[in-house]
Amino acid sequence: MRHLAGERVEVFSGGSEPGEALNPVAVQAMDEIGIDISEHPPKHWSDAELRAADVVVTMGCGDACPYVPGKRYRDWELDDPAGRSIEEVRHIRDAIRGHVERLLDELVLS
Repeated sequence: MRHLAGERVEVFSGGSEPGEALNPVAVQAMDEIGIDISEHPPKHWSDAELRAADVVVTMGCGDACPYVPGKRYRDWELDDPAGRSIEEVRHIRDAIRGHVERLLDELVLS
């Protein structure tokens, strides 16, 4: 979202159960399209970030997904890239991009 939206959208990122370190295959897949995520280590989302968000996007966290009353939610059902090949991660990356583009269009038009 940061890459596509620039300054038009403020982005917070975090997970309900973030990994210990970045997935090197995900870093490679993103680098292939000119996006450097190597300086964005996994982190847990904060309650303050959730309260500040207009839209909360979840990706398969199930019962661990955050919930704040009154927020708009989007759940993107995606495979976890952990332990997957670069080819599989590319497909996941591209699916995420499609979701992000649709959400960005929705946010800009609303």
